[in-house]
Amino acid sequence: MFAQNKKVLYFGVKKKYLTLSGFPYMIYQVSEMNEILKQALLYDFYGELLTDRQKEIYEQFILDDLSLGEIAQGAGISRQGVHDSLKRCNKTLAEYEEKLHLVEKFVAIKGKISQINEMLERFQETERMEFIHRIREISDEILEEL
Repeated sequence: MFAQNKKVLYFGVKKKYLTLSGFPYMIYQVSEMNEILKQALLYDFYGELLTDRQKEIYEQFILDDLSLGEIAQGAGISRQGVHDSLKRCNKTLAEYEEKLHLVEKFVAIKGKISQINEMLERFQETERMEFIHRIREISDEILEEL
């Protein structure tokens, strides 16, 4: 939460002050986080469909957070070769998602389960605790299966 005071925003947790000019950068960071999360989910669902070489390079970049130069040095190829391989991986993973929609379905189901859990929280004080507990178990099982 934050309170606005003219051109300065106060973030209560760390008492950090930012000017309004910092917001575009914050929005950029959030979109970058979303892109990284998206790439990680695509890899989780479709990564096994990549070649071993592609998986190795992609994991080093996305999961191990290595730079293009570090990956290139370890793989014995150029930075451009690593870049091209990553672009091909991203394109391939996106094409699988476009055809199969597994990540989209996963996110939708997870959202619905969260809604169920939120509703159950509201009704927890009722006499039907056993019913609510069972619904929560089912929703947790669904999440585990995903």
